[in-house]
Amino acid sequence: MGANLKEVRDRMKSVQNTQQITKAMKMVSAAKLRRAQDAITQLRPYANKLGEILGNLAANVESESVAALSEHRSVQSALLVIITSNKGLCGAFNTNVIKAAVHKIENDYAHLKDNGQLKLVFIGKKGYDYFKNRYPQVEKVTGYVELVDRLTFEEVAGMADLMIDRFKEGKYDRMDIAYAEFKNAAIQNFDVEPFLPIPESETESSEKGGSSADYIFEPNEDELMDHLVPSILQTQLFKCILDTHASEHGARMTAMDKATDNASELLKELKINYNKARQEAITRELSEIVGGAAALEG
Repeated sequence: MGANLKEVRDRMKSVQNTQQITKAMKMVSAAKLRRAQDAITQLRPYANKLGEILGNLAANVESESVAALSEHRSVQSALLVIITSNKGLCGAFNTNVIKAAVHKIENDYAHLKDNGQLKLVFIGKKGYDYFKNRYPQVEKVTGYVELVDRLTFEEVAGMADLMIDRFKEGKYDRMDIAYAEFKNAAIQNFDVEPFLPIPESETESSEKGGSSADYIFEPNEDELMDHLVPSILQTQLFKCILDTHASEHGARMTAMDKATDNASELLKELKINYNKARQEAITRELSEIVGGAAALEG
């Protein structure tokens, strides 16, 4: 019985240590979440408005820059950017991003995958860890894996510019981004968003919304489009990464909160079991003492 009591005490100590770790991780994630949430909530209205402008431009402006990025070609090659985290312990967050990416690959790009005409670009290690031994015909790019840890607009803009150049060159006919859209700490939407060509849905929504496309260009239309359209696309990519970054910390904070609560419940059960075992040991010892005394008297 003494061995059983020691085993329960050791287990209680282990659960308490784990609970301290989960509490600390929850607090760290909460602090990081506040900063990440501020970043995406400040950027999102700006990015959404730029998306509307981009749709308007694609529908109404005759410019080489816009036309080159709005051309919907027969999809013979594609590029999919998969944004996950570098670390785990955030519940099903990474799994859900990967599920969205796999669904896109298996349903829309199955023929490209089998022909080696699909490229996967990873931002975050967890996505790469999942795909590195899957789809051997698919080219996998790891140069941007650490981008999630150095979130600056300049870094993201460089990646977006390269994607824009490759699309203009005709190397890829379509580009998409698998990411997590941040709603709140407990809710994230996992989706694959079109990047290039400029999505038709944005054009249609801007036309139906009735927003004016009667722009006045200064200095001139072509020169302005050469700078404006890439800037908007850079912002869209940056928004997807910031969304995923905030979603990661929200998911981790929620996961650590649940883990802390589970540890508390487990401790309660262990304390009950410990007290029962201790009471049984005391009762047994008293019985042995009483029995021994009776034997001596007899």
